[in-house]
Amino acid sequence: MNDTRKPTPHRNSPGDEWVDLIDHENRVIGRERRRVVRAQNLLHRGVGILCVNRSKEVYVHRRTDTKDVFPGMYDMFVGGVVASGETYEESAKREVAEELGVLGPEPEFLFKHLYEGEKNRSWIQVYRVAWDGPIVHQEEEIAWGAWLARSELEAWARRHAIVPDGLEVFEHYLAWERSAAGGQVSQGPSSSKSSVGSLPGSGKGAGGAACTPRKRNRRT
Repeated sequence: MNDTRKPTPHRNSPGDEWVDLIDHENRVIGRERRRVVRAQNLLHRGVGILCVNRSKEVYVHRRTDTKDVFPGMYDMFVGGVVASGETYEESAKREVAEELGVLGPEPEFLFKHLYEGEKNRSWIQVYRVAWDGPIVHQEEEIAWGAWLARSELEAWARRHAIVPDGLEVFEHYLAWERSAAGGQVSQGPSSSKSSVGSLPGSGKGAGGAACTPRKRNRRT
């Protein structure tokens, strides 16, 4: 876990990529291959990015069935693992560029959240990015996606099988929205369970314009 060699990119083999291991104070204590992080559910860093447009819509999507964690489930966040030596900010920009084709805008930091689930444990930094350009899916990562009115997001989450980490982060996002509206923004971790809930989805998108898929190697 404490290998000090310089990480070597393995863009064609995501499981071989190096991931920093952290403690509960978000301090780096070592590193390990991604496949080991997944197999042993080791605590690491992650990002979640909410993509919004000027019409106050949020881009939602369904993960491909080949994902190494939570395959085929839905999410309102673009997210992924922070690579070894990569900053949260660099990871957030890379994720939205790779998965959605969002290039240029700087993601806005919102809050951080400690997620500890049965299949994923990560210190997540959550961002929001504004985008009105075309959406281009990375076909290895996203099976379907569409813009959804912010006012419909909670109801949508109840109708679909949302990834557990994304659902918990979304619950914290709702609390963050309420705090921001009241002038008190919390940026600490939340241990509360989600009240949004989720129901099994159909496995197919429910409406929305089709987006252009593309192939691109990535780390998530």
